[in-house]
Amino acid sequence: MNEENKIIIPDEVIMNKILIIRGIKVMIDSDLAGLYGVTTKRMNEQVKRNAKRFPVDFMFQLTEPEKQEVVAKCDHLKELEQAKQEEVEFKERKRIGFKS
Repeated sequence: MNEENKIIIPDEVIMNKILIIRGIKVMIDSDLAGLYGVTTKRMNEQVKRNAKRFPVDFMFQLTEPEKQEVVAKCDHLKELEQAKQEEVEFKERKRIGFKS
């Protein structure tokens, strides 16, 4: 991507998507996919396809109680309440792995 096509996302937009779950800074897969401009399904497919590029503890799935708490606290994640597939959380400290 050349300099003309780069999109700058304000820090506050990114910071508002970071949650603390299990004492770890994480980002919900749908939020991370949105930042990259791809669908959640596509991003998760690529992560699974390239699993060897990421540390084992790079992501985890929410338990049902965690999911309910996230939905209750985050208005923009209300659609998770009805989601059939478990949400995947990506640890914030390793998020930059997607850039390579």
